[in-house]
Amino acid sequence: MLKQRLQQRLLQKLSPQQIQFIKLLQIPTVALDARIKDELENNPALEDLSLTNMDEPREDYPDHDIEGEVNSPQERQDDYEEFNVDDYLQEDSLHEYGSAYNQSNDPDEESKEIPIAIQNSFLENLQAQLRLVPLDDKDLKIGQQIIGSLDDDGYLRRSTISMMDDLAFSQNIFVEEHEVEKVLSIVQSFDPSGVGARNLQECLMIQLRKKEQTLVVEKAILVIDKYLDEFTKKHYDKLEKLLAMDSGELKEIIHEILKLNPKPGDSNTATTKELQVIPDFYIANNNGVLLLTLNSKNAPELRVSRSYQEMFEHYDKTTQKDKKLKEAIQFVKQKLDSAKWFIDAIKQRQQTLLKTMNTIINYQYEYFLTGDEKKIKPMILKDIADRIGMDISTVSRVANSKYVQTEFGTFLLKSFFSEAIQMDTGEEVSNKEVKKILMECISTEDKHHPLADEKLADILKEKGYGIARRTIAKYREELNIPVARLRKEL
Repeated sequence: MLKQRLQQRLLQKLSPQQIQFIKLLQIPTVALDARIKDELENNPALEDLSLTNMDEPREDYPDHDIEGEVNSPQERQDDYEEFNVDDYLQEDSLHEYGSAYNQSNDPDEESKEIPIAIQNSFLENLQAQLRLVPLDDKDLKIGQQIIGSLDDDGYLRRSTISMMDDLAFSQNIFVEEHEVEKVLSIVQSFDPSGVGARNLQECLMIQLRKKEQTLVVEKAILVIDKYLDEFTKKHYDKLEKLLAMDSGELKEIIHEILKLNPKPGDSNTATTKELQVIPDFYIANNNGVLLLTLNSKNAPELRVSRSYQEMFEHYDKTTQKDKKLKEAIQFVKQKLDSAKWFIDAIKQRQQTLLKTMNTIINYQYEYFLTGDEKKIKPMILKDIADRIGMDISTVSRVANSKYVQTEFGTFLLKSFFSEAIQMDTGEEVSNKEVKKILMECISTEDKHHPLADEKLADILKEKGYGIARRTIAKYREELNIPVARLRKEL
């Protein structure tokens, strides 16, 4: 039976403008540049001042204080409910946001670009080597299929049957398993050595067999072929007994194996990965005073198109009887609204980034002056959120995707956040300080007798850090440091 009733509920909904700001806030500099270009292409009412006529007269607009109040997206939504042309003619609220603080130290920075060497990709190099081998069309297609199936690290983890099926369904080429194996052996002869291997053992074996077959190399092949498990687990005493050799001979064999590349494809992509990091902030030390600047790409000069404003202004809205004219007016209004909202979102993004970064600098001032990780104070997202009066999720979006360039390196903002560890004296220090001391202890240990987690916990306790063994193991894993047995050297 249907019944009518009243129900009162409290709901929280995000406006389209708030969603737009959140999306703009969390993206890094590279993605922001592409997002702005996309908006410029889709919205003719939005203009980039750097692309407009430089001879056009420009008015002076007041600078905006970084700490100034920012209207919420909902408040801006309420402003647009009224259909008022004059709102679009007040251009001094749209022009050159953040001009006082968004420039880098180098005025020519925008014109500078990092040179990138033009080079073939990993797969392109293999395809070029394949074309140099005298093969018939069928074997060439098989070789191309094998190369296209390689992982980024150079391994072939797809089965032979799967590649045979792909050739049959996609190219109508029917092959036998031995034909694929024959072409695979050719691909495995290409550079870099070890490419096309189906597992680590095969990768190392390919590289060793390409070397000059000295006595050490032959014994290294024996170790990888028969005793790989003992080698990876560093059971050196067991290897000495199995191979009937002393520690000096085993040390030579291990040294020969360690010179091999376990991931032959990785070396071809490392440079590209490093070039992808572009800092969002720059911190300079000027005689003990830290200066923060925002990457100029984060603060583009955008404005609403004057031609669209004039077009909207001159429409006679009192005699809107023509349906097409009404649609045109609505289209222009929509584009003007979208342009203004986008500019406001960019402005709010700049202010949020600078507020957050300024607060982080003030919190970690000694660290940014010296670069000493032991100076990092315990700091969580809530500490920064409370100081800037924003939600923790907002600080998280900034910290998880933004980089800052300092005099001692470029870092992700997230790396400055850490939990507190209480010392025996009652003082709280950052767990990064503990990790730094832990790394120093491991780097200076006797590699013939590396320190176990229990011994590391005792050493830290002597220094005043009362940390349990399981916490030491947790930090060691976070630092990608293996257990003591795997750190042992002959």
